[in-house]
Amino acid sequence: MMASKDIRFDEAAAFIKSKTRLRPEILVILGSGLGGFADSIDDRIDISYQDIPHYRKSGVSGHNGMLSIGTIKGKPIYCLQGRNHYYEGCSNQEMRFPIQLFAHLGVKKLTLTNACGSMVESIEPGNMVLISDHINMMGKNPMEGDNDDAFGLRFFDMGEPYDQELIDLAKKVAKENNLKLHEGVYVGYLGPSYETKAEIKAYRAMGGDIIGMSTVPETIVARHAGIRVLAIASVTNMATGISRTRLSHTEVLEVGSQISSKLGKLLSEIVERM
Repeated sequence: MMASKDIRFDEAAAFIKSKTRLRPEILVILGSGLGGFADSIDDRIDISYQDIPHYRKSGVSGHNGMLSIGTIKGKPIYCLQGRNHYYEGCSNQEMRFPIQLFAHLGVKKLTLTNACGSMVESIEPGNMVLISDHINMMGKNPMEGDNDDAFGLRFFDMGEPYDQELIDLAKKVAKENNLKLHEGVYVGYLGPSYETKAEIKAYRAMGGDIIGMSTVPETIVARHAGIRVLAIASVTNMATGISRTRLSHTEVLEVGSQISSKLGKLLSEIVERM
């Protein structure tokens, strides 16, 4: 990859490199209530987002706001405990920065996780879902604005946002470990309010299976930079109109923590075999 003319990437990368000799090519991003995976990282060092030059900290409950660096079964990784969301007021530039920073650091593969709602009655809370494709209903694209040619082309293909080889690997690992893993289309919704009944009905008719407020922007930025993407969603609630109770972030965190252990097991072996 060519060197970006934006010195922010050099400054942030130099800071991270000064903290470790590891040079991972794998990045994992953890969603709400799913931070338990970080506990399985060996020889781990943690860096607060607020200490990384030019890095925007996350202010969402359930996101620790830490970069963890270490190894999983000998494989070096970066792990972000928490992410930026458009509903926090992020600009497109702020949304691009984390993924582009790790592209600048040499990351080739990205595994995204999130907490989401299910629009399909057969996919109940507590289940994990491989994201096979997405529908962007955020009304935003993080690549709007000036293009940095060091990362990718102005116009780029999104025909396979989620890497089929990595999807097949995840399926194989899940089967070998007797872990149930659904597959479906993710709808990216801006938030922070939850969806209306009519919206869920419309998104379901469009082909969506699960819905959440993240993942889509990161996937777009990663694909622009040529990074291969795998995304695994953890279903923490049924969507509006299907759920029998009012939706709350507390429920998301509670169910997310219950899924965290089996997600961690799945992620660890996927990372080892990437």
